[in-house]
Amino acid sequence: MILTFLGTGTSQGVPLIGCQCSVCKSDDVRDKRTRTSVLIEIDGKTIVVDAGPDFRQQLLREDICKLDAVLLTHEHKDHLAGLDDVRAFNFLQKKAMPVYASTRVQQAIRREFAYIFDASAYPGIPKIDLRTIDNTPFVAEGIAVMPIEVMHHTLPVLGFRFKNVTYITDANYISPLEKEKIKGSDVLVLNALRNEKHISHYTLEEALELIEELKPRQAYLLHISHQLGLHAEVEKLLPPNVRLAYDGLKLHIED
Repeated sequence: MILTFLGTGTSQGVPLIGCQCSVCKSDDVRDKRTRTSVLIEIDGKTIVVDAGPDFRQQLLREDICKLDAVLLTHEHKDHLAGLDDVRAFNFLQKKAMPVYASTRVQQAIRREFAYIFDASAYPGIPKIDLRTIDNTPFVAEGIAVMPIEVMHHTLPVLGFRFKNVTYITDANYISPLEKEKIKGSDVLVLNALRNEKHISHYTLEEALELIEELKPRQAYLLHISHQLGLHAEVEKLLPPNVRLAYDGLKLHIED
C-alpha cells in the first residue's frame, strides 16, 4: 500500500489569507498545507478520501492519471468542494466516477452540485456514480473498507480502515465501540488541529492521548492549523512513533 498525503491543512489551509504569523510566513515547505485529503494506492487500485477545494492542484502536483473511486468522510466544503474535477477522469477513463458517501452526504452533494443531476445533462458536466455507505464494512472497487464513525462536535463523520491503516479526520470523540475497530492498526492517521481546546477537533494533547490508548506502531497527524506552530518545532515535541504529516508525504506500508 502507498499512502500519499495530498493535503494536511485545516479548512482554511496554511498559510491563512492575510495572516502574518511565523507559520504562515514560514519558508519550510512542510508549513504549506492545502486542505486535507489522502490518496491510497492498494492492490492496483487508486482511491482518494475527500476532494476539497485544492483537489485539482493536489492531483496535478502528484501527477495522478488514474483514479478508481472517491470516498467522502462528510459534507463540509473543505472535504468535497473539489468534486467537480472528477470530470477529468470521466474523460480519461470513459466512465462515471464511483463516489462512496453516506445518505446525508449524498444529499449535500445533490444540493451543492445540483447541475450534475439536472435532467438537461449539460455537456461536459461531471459524471458521478453515487454509492451509499454507512457504518458497516463495504467494498470500494474491490478494496475492503472498514468505516469508523467518529464525532465532529455533533456531526457524525466516517473514518476508514484499509487493511492495517486507519484514517480519521475531523473528530473530537470516538466511542469505545468504534475504537475497537481501530485497535491493531499499524498506522493511524489522526487530526490534531492546534494546542488550544476546540469544539470539534482533537487538540495535539488529545490526539497524543488517543494514540497512546490505541497503540498503533506509527501515527501521523493532520488537519493542522497555523495555530499548532512551526512543523520543525512541533516535531521535536512528539513521541518517537508520532510524526506530523505534510503535503506530499508518501508512506510505503507493508501488509
